[in-house]
Amino acid sequence: SDLKKENNNVIRVALVGNPNAGKTSIFNLASGAHEHVGNYSGVTVDSKEGTLRHNGYKFILTDLPGTYSLSAYSPEELYVRSYIFEEKPDVIVNVVSASALERNLYLTTELIELEKPMVVALNMYDELEK
Repeated sequence: SDLKKENNNVIRVALVGNPNAGKTSIFNLASGAHEHVGNYSGVTVDSKEGTLRHNGYKFILTDLPGTYSLSAYSPEELYVRSYIFEEKPDVIVNVVSASALERNLYLTTELIELEKPMVVALNMYDELEK
């Protein structure tokens, strides 16, 4: 049926990364949304959802709060961790700021340990040249 075919072509994507790594900018670009982008911690404390259609697939994008780790107990860290385990996204896009690579990679290693499908998006690479 068409509904079954539609569900097979839906890919749920979670955008995960440190605060100010550019998750919301990528979310806005991909989904056509216009979410507020702020340069201070805690702009996104809940998640935003948007969609992108490409080549017969529907991508449901979730812009999660910025977090430095999955192991501490701030509201953001708890929210992101519970989202990953409860909502089970098909793929995690770990948005990493090129200008703060070392700090960002702590979260990357924690995400790798979850053994879930993941892509690392190196963002703000152009900032390195300045």
